[in-house]
Amino acid sequence: MPPVGDLWTLAPELWLAALGLILLGVDLLVGQGSKRAVGWVAVGGLLLALLPTGGLAASLQGGARRIFFDTYAVDGFAIFFKVLALLATALVILASTDYFRAAAQRPEDASRFEGEFYALLVFTSLGLVLMAASADLILLALSIELVSLTSYVLAGYLKGNPRSNEAGLKYFLFGAAASALMFYGFSILYGLTGTTSLYVIAQKVAQVPRPALMVSLALMLAGFGFKISMVPFHQWTPDVYEGAPTPVAAFLSVGSKAAGFAVLLRVVAVAIAPSGLDVVTLVAVLSAVSMFLGNLLALPQRNIKRMLAYSSISHAGFILIGVAAFGGPFGNSGLLVYLFTYMFFTLGAFFVAALIGARLGSDEIPDYAGLSQRGPGLAFLMALFMLSLTGIPPTAGFFAKFYIFAAAIERSPALLWLVAAGVINSVISLYYYVGVIRAMYLLPPADPTPIRGPSALRAALWITGAATLLLGLYPQPLIVFARTASL
Repeated sequence: MPPVGDLWTLAPELWLAALGLILLGVDLLVGQGSKRAVGWVAVGGLLLALLPTGGLAASLQGGARRIFFDTYAVDGFAIFFKVLALLATALVILASTDYFRAAAQRPEDASRFEGEFYALLVFTSLGLVLMAASADLILLALSIELVSLTSYVLAGYLKGNPRSNEAGLKYFLFGAAASALMFYGFSILYGLTGTTSLYVIAQKVAQVPRPALMVSLALMLAGFGFKISMVPFHQWTPDVYEGAPTPVAAFLSVGSKAAGFAVLLRVVAVAIAPSGLDVVTLVAVLSAVSMFLGNLLALPQRNIKRMLAYSSISHAGFILIGVAAFGGPFGNSGLLVYLFTYMFFTLGAFFVAALIGARLGSDEIPDYAGLSQRGPGLAFLMALFMLSLTGIPPTAGFFAKFYIFAAAIERSPALLWLVAAGVINSVISLYYYVGVIRAMYLLPPADPTPIRGPSALRAALWITGAATLLLGLYPQPLIVFARTASL
């Protein structure tokens, strides 16, 4: 029986599990036309979950520890990703409360299965926080599968939409293959070391045969690469993002990606790095390839969701610069800073796409023509998010890229070529991001009818917009948070 103190450290996870069950109960009690109430309960519950998470952070003054027979880590790194997952899920649910009524094929289907949608997002958030704190291969596999299974359902949630059905099926098939490869890599690592604990593996990995360890790492990277949309495991991303409900695409681009990087870091930096394998060069090459391929394939895109999907692939490459630079004062916090800021401007871009797609029935970039006249606030926010994705000051995206480039330079002069690749790719990305701004501000509208979104979605948009600007102008609190959360 674990000590009571161990159970207290699981307060955020227990709260999320209870919240998901409460949402299912509330869904049964409210009427068919009042399913938004389930979403509001979910948002409130997720924000309240920040309280035990903050209390857990305050309790770490004595240092990080591991509980449940060293299978679960209680440290600043895990708490950082818990906060990120809770905020991302709350913002996505807030933006989704009116999405079903706008996206429904028939009015009577407007709120069908809406309550279960919010519950699934909460259970997925639970899986994300479990992924970030797992210190054992078995627990890691279980938490990844929890996230995967719920994500497959969410991607295909619009049953009457063939594209959503296709997205769910493709996501499931790619995910099943990636998981099989990853678990095979886990089994090889267990066979080499005789343990599933990442920290015990770190003590034994230097004595194992190098070829077998390299095979294990390659197989595990297939699973991690699928989660973070890293080349060459990115093929599912544009089709799934395009077909899935837009709030789900936003959630996958931020929540699932962040948890994937948390797992990648914990396995590579904790368990594999002591082996002496040249992991830095491998990650640097994957970073450069992801940046170039994502950006070059984004250039001809006319669909905003597909463009953001390829943008997500390129940003996976940028974040991998932080993985390659991990180990120095800048590198340890630079990766976390990038992920946290990336959450806000990426969610914001997808929220604008969700609103425009619901109002116009189109996700094509040319249909954004004249948005500055039809919805000046929306156009301003979308321009802000596009500039931040590019890395233009004074947005959060500029600060994140600056910090991660500084981390690579500090880590090793051998990574200067990777920094140069990042700068070149930032310039390439400017073309397709500014293309959206050009359509909104320079092209005439086909229809002058004003566009206004529902209040909940507008609130989510202004929150993400304010965070994108404030974190670029005054990032010091985030830097302190990231430094205290570093492994």
